[in-house]
Amino acid sequence: MSILPTSFFAQDACALAQQLLGKIIRRKYGAYWLSARIIETEAYYLEEKGSHASLGFTGKRKALFMPPGTIYMYYARGHDSFNISSQGKGNAVLIKSAFPFEDELTHPEAIKIMQALNPLPSGLIRPEAKLCKGQTLLCRSLSLKVKDWDQQQFNSECFYLDDIKQSPEKIIETIRLGIPQGRDEHLPYRFIDHNYAAHCTSNPLTKRTPISWSLKKS
Repeated sequence: MSILPTSFFAQDACALAQQLLGKIIRRKYGAYWLSARIIETEAYYLEEKGSHASLGFTGKRKALFMPPGTIYMYYARGHDSFNISSQGKGNAVLIKSAFPFEDELTHPEAIKIMQALNPLPSGLIRPEAKLCKGQTLLCRSLSLKVKDWDQQQFNSECFYLDDIKQSPEKIIETIRLGIPQGRDEHLPYRFIDHNYAAHCTSNPLTKRTPISWSLKKS
């Protein structure tokens, strides 16, 4: 276990968004640990119109102006969404998608617990590969809630990010999702682990989404 220190988050938002790919979200639910690998992120900056911070400081957006590593959670269409502040006031990274992860730290029934937390609208079991496919599904599967974590710091006892030293072989960079026209929707600030592209919010390899470039990690 190698918990990411607060200093890790004190870097440029786009750099942080890429560095977070492959890191493991560890969340304690009751007596059990649940885990998910980060596979998709989006960077946001104070000075660009796609960010919440560009709309100005408010009590609800306070976390974006707090020190790097502060958790910023908000409601996206009524559902919880998880972000982390980065270097520079107003800058942050949205954790867009993850993939369920199992190792010696997770409970043997972790996937079943996540499925119970995040069933399909019909009440049927959501497939494992789709449990964290999107920012709100991720939060639901890991029981991350605005009321509990907004403006808070990570806590090694119940919620932290773990570096298991497994970086993506290749990173896809493309435009962010859901940015309204005229609000810097063209900026290529969305990053995806190439090996998990099929499991991110929207696969840019099969959509008409422009891919600016891909980067092989050294």
